[in-house]
Amino acid sequence: MGAGRQSVTFGAAAVATGLTLAMTVAAPAEAQSLSIDLRAGSVRDQVTTLGRLGGISVVVTDPGLWSKPVPRLRGRMSAVVALRLIAARCGGEVEAIDNLLYRIVPRRTPRPRPTPPRPNPQPEAAKTPEAPPPDIIVIGSKRDLPFGQTAGQVIRVSGQDLELGGAGGTGRLTSRLTTIASTSLGAGRNKLFIRGIADSSFSGPSQATVGQYFGDLRLGYNAPDPDLRLADLAAVEVLAGPQGTLYGAGSMGGLIRLVPNPVELDRTGGSVAIGASATAHGAPGFDTQAVLNLPVVTDRLGIRLVATAVEDGGYIDKPLLGRRNVNTTRIAGGRGTLHLNIADGWSAELIGIAQRIRGADSQYADRDGPFLTRRTRVVEGFGNDFGQGQFVLDGRIGDIRLRSSTGLTALDLTERYDATTPNDPATLFVQTNRTRMIANETRAWVTHANGSGWLLGLSYTGNRTRLLRSFVLPGQRYPLPGVSNHLHELTAYGEASVRLTPAILLTSGARVSRSVLSGAAEDARVQDVPIVSATVATRHEWSVLPSASLLVDLRGGASAFLRYQQGFRPGGLAVDDDYVRQFDSDRVSTIEAGYRFGRAARDPFALTLTTAHTDWRNIQADFLDSGNLPSTANIGNGDVWTVEASGAIRIAKGWRMEGAVSLNDSSVNEGDPNDLPLQGAPGDQGGVSARLRPIPNIADITARIGMSYEAALGDRSRLKVDGWVRYIGLSRLGLGPVLGDEQGNYADSAVTARIGRDRFGVTVGVSNILDARGNRFAMGTPFVTGKEQITPIRPRTFRVGLDTAF
Repeated sequence: MGAGRQSVTFGAAAVATGLTLAMTVAAPAEAQSLSIDLRAGSVRDQVTTLGRLGGISVVVTDPGLWSKPVPRLRGRMSAVVALRLIAARCGGEVEAIDNLLYRIVPRRTPRPRPTPPRPNPQPEAAKTPEAPPPDIIVIGSKRDLPFGQTAGQVIRVSGQDLELGGAGGTGRLTSRLTTIASTSLGAGRNKLFIRGIADSSFSGPSQATVGQYFGDLRLGYNAPDPDLRLADLAAVEVLAGPQGTLYGAGSMGGLIRLVPNPVELDRTGGSVAIGASATAHGAPGFDTQAVLNLPVVTDRLGIRLVATAVEDGGYIDKPLLGRRNVNTTRIAGGRGTLHLNIADGWSAELIGIAQRIRGADSQYADRDGPFLTRRTRVVEGFGNDFGQGQFVLDGRIGDIRLRSSTGLTALDLTERYDATTPNDPATLFVQTNRTRMIANETRAWVTHANGSGWLLGLSYTGNRTRLLRSFVLPGQRYPLPGVSNHLHELTAYGEASVRLTPAILLTSGARVSRSVLSGAAEDARVQDVPIVSATVATRHEWSVLPSASLLVDLRGGASAFLRYQQGFRPGGLAVDDDYVRQFDSDRVSTIEAGYRFGRAARDPFALTLTTAHTDWRNIQADFLDSGNLPSTANIGNGDVWTVEASGAIRIAKGWRMEGAVSLNDSSVNEGDPNDLPLQGAPGDQGGVSARLRPIPNIADITARIGMSYEAALGDRSRLKVDGWVRYIGLSRLGLGPVLGDEQGNYADSAVTARIGRDRFGVTVGVSNILDARGNRFAMGTPFVTGKEQITPIRPRTFRVGLDTAF
């Protein structure tokens, strides 16, 4: 009872403090001085570059202004001052919608006051306002297409919103969006899914279904989400649905792209943020983030450094070991960017990223045991070491933009699972995934003001993954067969858009890939273990991924789109019951239709509706073999239906409400139950077949509602409050009887606020406000130990933070 009263008192105090201080501030673009050097060109060219440099979005309501030529703009100024100069030179003026969103409109010319006319008894004719052309918002993409000229579901979350409340990882993104789902094994171990394209709960040899990118390069191939801290980013872009034409293999569900803030070449500056947190029923935590921007040679060479460190306090107890709050996780990482202006219009960048994750123990509990407790005799710690280096060359030849990106990536993931059986010694299953990747993408493109244009590109990916496994008992280690997979993929792709009429934009593209796949058994005891096919296998694959879309501009600034796209994943080798065998490539074909009106961050009212159907052929899925070990196989074909809606409304000055909902319905079919590699009791194949519906880890419904308030205070401070509630519906852990456990069906919530000036602020926040109990993932170890498992959501957590900029 005492502990219960303490948690209630703690929670009440946290909520009261959070609501009392509820606030936030973002440094307006007006106050941030930048090194500006925009070459002569059209308004479109300069606004696109300025938007990337200053992290702002721009709306242009007059196509004539958009295409007008403007001279070179160079000097030190804020993004807003530069935007005003561009507008003045093209005969326009700037209107501020909010801190990050601006509109360029034709300059209003004052008219001489006319002589007052005689009174006219006739009523004045009603004025019919002329509908403006569609608004255009600058977003980052491979063709620099504005949002209004992009057919498909594109979501952009600003970096400032993601940093509110401290340096977070991918969980910060999933809490804001309903279209993204995730497993919950722990930081650096999770699989991400977009729009219902989910293969399984385990990370095996199969490639991820979601492409994750930093800038133009992929962060991984068949490894789990590296869970990089979302620090010092201009934005994160999410493209839902297959992106095979432009992004290739491993983007069947969609992609997530991190857009970093640029290096400033003539200003020394930075920021520091620190925070401390307290979790009910658990241990305290902390987070820090530091950013330093340093020009080495003014207007020519500069460097930008980012460092983060986080400790998430644990809240799971293991009484058999006499340990409490065992699942504390520590994350430390950093990023460095060296930018060089080579010549007019040409630049080069060197980028380095590194992050280290150490989880002291697992974060799951017994379903039928005491709250937040796991009765096990082993420590299931894990670690993830990620590193990537990039070289990026960017330039222009006439109207043609050129960009080439090359990168090296390394990821080492070590996981430990409780594999103890009753009356046997404490046993661990240890799995190590070592991934090395080299990639290059080079592309050229031209985009016109009306959305028409073209893109051509070449890419190469070389990836090697080694999966090593063993059982560990006190003083003993028993190696198990592992597997290595090698991929060499060379690709050519292209896309073109044509404006059929002033209101209709047609886009079509294709990607042609040649893949060489090879694999070998690792630690295979050939003399004792039967091997299917061979311990070494090689094959060649060709793939063609077409795409087409139609975008129709409607009246009143609305638009509708129809889009067809394909995606695929190559095959490989997997270990199954001490056998090494091949699994084949799989492919998705998606057709989607959508309607858009307004923009959530800009207009008083905005609405987006999307419906999509995906035909998934020859599904690759990671499953558990008869020894409870993760493996991979093709399990059949499937269908996924998705309906998504999101909207926002400005309900009063400074107040905005947002909402979103995603509905999913899926099934796996056309698989012979006798051939499916699923666990089940003898004679229970009919039960196995029945449980193939739906696809695992995708909730039938996910919904979110959020409310924000922002205002300027009298002492030049600003206040912002951001709160939300998110509901995650029911889903199942996996395929087959053993993995049929339900998960989800819970609500989470948070409120975060900041008050302060541009250079100093105080932040407070409360997550899981009601200290709700929910099961976000129904597995912690794949080995059946006689007890069902749950992964509880983090209990109520209160955080206080300080931030300063210089």
